[in-house]
Amino acid sequence: MTRTIVAALGLSAAVAMAGFGAHAQSTFPKNDYASKANWLCWTGKPGDACAIDLTTTVIKADGTETVERFSADPKAPIDCFYVYPTISNDPGAVSTMNIGPEELSVVKAQLARFGSKCRIYAPMYRQFTLTALRAGMSGKPVPGANDPATRAVGYADVLDAWNYYLAKENRGRGVVLIGHSQGSGVLTQLISKEIDGKPVQAKIVSALLMGTRLPIDKGKDTGLFKSMPLCKSSSQTGCVIAYASFRDTIPPPANSLFGKAPSESQIAACANPANLSGGKGELHSYLSNSPAISGAAAPKTVWVQGKPNPTTPFISVPGLLSAECVQKNGFSYLEIHTNAVPADPRTDTIEGDVVQDGKINEAWGLHLIDANLAMGNLVEVMGEESKAYLSKTKK
Repeated sequence: MTRTIVAALGLSAAVAMAGFGAHAQSTFPKNDYASKANWLCWTGKPGDACAIDLTTTVIKADGTETVERFSADPKAPIDCFYVYPTISNDPGAVSTMNIGPEELSVVKAQLARFGSKCRIYAPMYRQFTLTALRAGMSGKPVPGANDPATRAVGYADVLDAWNYYLAKENRGRGVVLIGHSQGSGVLTQLISKEIDGKPVQAKIVSALLMGTRLPIDKGKDTGLFKSMPLCKSSSQTGCVIAYASFRDTIPPPANSLFGKAPSESQIAACANPANLSGGKGELHSYLSNSPAISGAAAPKTVWVQGKPNPTTPFISVPGLLSAECVQKNGFSYLEIHTNAVPADPRTDTIEGDVVQDGKINEAWGLHLIDANLAMGNLVEVMGEESKAYLSKTKK
């Protein structure tokens, strides 16, 4: 993995922990979110980036394969509002509003599959670019990189998109907030400033904040969010699922930015999508069978020994992966276990580590595939939460 990607993850972690400023200066004019051109995904719009092929090859423990087709539900009863992570390779300190291959790739990996349970709204926004991050690491920041307005415009864009969605598209429907890494950081700000404890909170089915370290008070299910607790069951609504994932064989090192809250009186939130009530659970993963969203080399995994790899965009390997929220060595995180069986012809490992200069950067865990690991579980949970929300609001 290139240094650029590691830098992007560093920004993502920083945003997830602290966030940038909440107010952009007039240097950046407002976007017109009434224009669907400024939305990456919008269920039903021409050119919807989430209307893509999500066909999956399901590989069982004995190596046999079946093909699983996917179809979105344009009449889904709830909505999803998504903010993507740091991915832009645009020149300059702030990304443009043009949809590029990076944005198309990330919604394929992290978002589109939720379309079976919700109508999707995913705004483009002017994020701090990988270009600026790379330049900053070399000691030669690009013009404007340290300007507070530059650091604030991304949040301001998402806030404008959210307000437009509420005013023009929500129409009283429940909504799930979804983010990863920097996207989770932006949504953390949005929830803290605009939703938590306010009337609009009644519309929130849940929030899925992946690849972040949302602080909660020790011994409690709330913390930064005062009235939106961690989810404990799929029938609970108005709650939060947050986690950062690490292999059980590579726990967070002392310098990890994930898994630890900024205050000694708090811990990083962890809700296991595979078992919200606590304990271990089997992950229903949808692993990419395409090049990683980071732009790193194509996956090297041989899914079944002695057989050519499937050609579908995604692979599912039931029974291979499990997860549990753990607290170890001062860290709180989602621990991922690979159930490697020598007699099983399937792969005994998966790709997903951040690799720098040929070595795994242990501080990032499985950050690149936080969403893929639990995608099937999250989709299932969302479906159950949707039913619970609709049942409550009809009373």
